[in-house]
Amino acid sequence: MSKQFSVLLSTAFLPPIQWFVYLLKAEKVLIENFETYPKQTYRNRCEISTANGKQVLTIPVIKIFGNHTKTHEIEIANDEKWQIRHWRSLVAAYANSPYFLYYQDELQPFFLEEYINLMEFNLCIIKSLMAIIGIYKSIELTDTFELNPKNVFDLRNEITPKRTFDHFHLPTYYQVFEEKNGFFSGLSIIDLLFNMGPETFDVLNSVNVNC
Repeated sequence: MSKQFSVLLSTAFLPPIQWFVYLLKAEKVLIENFETYPKQTYRNRCEISTANGKQVLTIPVIKIFGNHTKTHEIEIANDEKWQIRHWRSLVAAYANSPYFLYYQDELQPFFLEEYINLMEFNLCIIKSLMAIIGIYKSIELTDTFELNPKNVFDLRNEITPKRTFDHFHLPTYYQVFEEKNGFFSGLSIIDLLFNMGPETFDVLNSVNVNC
């Protein structure tokens, strides 16, 4: 892969670290908007490290057109009060991390205000995380679905919880519960942020996406 490339990503809830590596490294970033929404992906879930091991946080969603619902049409099932559960899980997991207190005021509002649309919610929190980390670039949404898009590195279905990501080696870094649970690779970007703070950008930038 050349140093300058375009990447096509799926939307993601508190995206995994490898997702953010491509966001940082790509010259142009596209997020898929018109695919038929698939189940059991990072589009509405993330993984964090807790005292009891890895934990999955999932946003409950509503497919308003059943299995034919496009990603941009997916709604959040706010009647399940998932925000409260998620924030409590984040506090329990990261309250003792080096930078949780430093960033909590910027992230907690996303777990207090109700959003209707999943794409809108994900994009708002992604842009907030980009500003915190220091990634300054625009993100474009696709305006049509292409099964085999040209001139773009298509990772829509490559960064997935269903299999190990092997496009490059993710660096290790300090994790609060590493001594107890071992190191977990490829967790949500917030795991890196809460543990490494201002060094998050450098950790992401250290990855060679050509390997």
